[in-house]
Amino acid sequence: MIDARFFAAVVPHTAAELAAVAGADVAGDGDRVLTGVAPLHTAGPADLAFFDNPAYRDAFAASDAGAICARPEHAAIAPAGAVLLISAQPVRAYAVAAGALFPPAAQPAGISAAAHVDAAARLGPGCAVEAGAVIEAGAELGADCVIGANTVIRAGVSLGRSCRIDAGATISHAVIGERVRIGPGCRIGQAGFGFVPEPPEFLPVPQLGRVSIGDGAVLGANCTIDRGASGDTEIGAGCHIDNQVHLAHNVRLGRGCILAGQVGIAGSSVLGDYVRMGGQAGVAGHLNIGDGVNIAAGSGVIRDVSDGGTVGGYPAQPIRDWHRQTASVRRLARGGKDGNGEAG
Repeated sequence: MIDARFFAAVVPHTAAELAAVAGADVAGDGDRVLTGVAPLHTAGPADLAFFDNPAYRDAFAASDAGAICARPEHAAIAPAGAVLLISAQPVRAYAVAAGALFPPAAQPAGISAAAHVDAAARLGPGCAVEAGAVIEAGAELGADCVIGANTVIRAGVSLGRSCRIDAGATISHAVIGERVRIGPGCRIGQAGFGFVPEPPEFLPVPQLGRVSIGDGAVLGANCTIDRGASGDTEIGAGCHIDNQVHLAHNVRLGRGCILAGQVGIAGSSVLGDYVRMGGQAGVAGHLNIGDGVNIAAGSGVIRDVSDGGTVGGYPAQPIRDWHRQTASVRRLARGGKDGNGEAG
């Protein structure tokens, strides 16, 4: 059940209205009114759900949901009485429809009396600045930005229009595009891990670059993005970065990369467009990862990966090789191929 203290539907929608918004076809009673969303196994007659993973086939067939986003080929096993929103991309259709049922709450514009905005900062029209936030001299915010409570925007930082910076973030040495979302507790633009590792004293190398973030990028909570040592650390347009990800100085991400939680990328490595990295995967420094590469969760990449490659393991290697090696080790652990307890 959706907790109305946090998410309030503005107006209920009919199944037909949601289908139109989501670009889906209706099978069943398009006039059915929907007021919530829920998983297949708990949904009721006024709820919207979705089905796409075959592992939930039984839950789909038994669901009491009022409407379900599903693929055309699954209509034959749909529960009796359910309205289907038929789409080749049911998860996308659900995301759009759920967003229509539960649109983001509007943030009233204005600067809290408990915030500190330097007179030399420039804010576009419609910006909202919450209590405890600090915006230093020379910072520039485009129209309709939202700055969360206790966030610090350092001198010279620029944000494009319609950015949202959640509570407790700090941003320095950064140039940020439009419609960027930065989660709570993020640290953007601090000095990277650069020093001369020679006794008797580890001499810091000045970190004189910036962080550049492209339009529409999303950073989850508690990400750390170091500024470049000389050039910029770059995050391409449309990248989605999960919680607790660390990008070291001079890392460059192309467009549309997806990095799951606790990914770490060492200094000066370059990722192409639409790279995907599973949780806790790591990339060593000064590597080139091609366009469309997939890196399995927990992998450690220590050499370049060509366009379109899929790698896994530690150290990472082509995914089929990793699976073969894993299977071989499993056979050895079970006593070898002859099964008599003797390897060999």
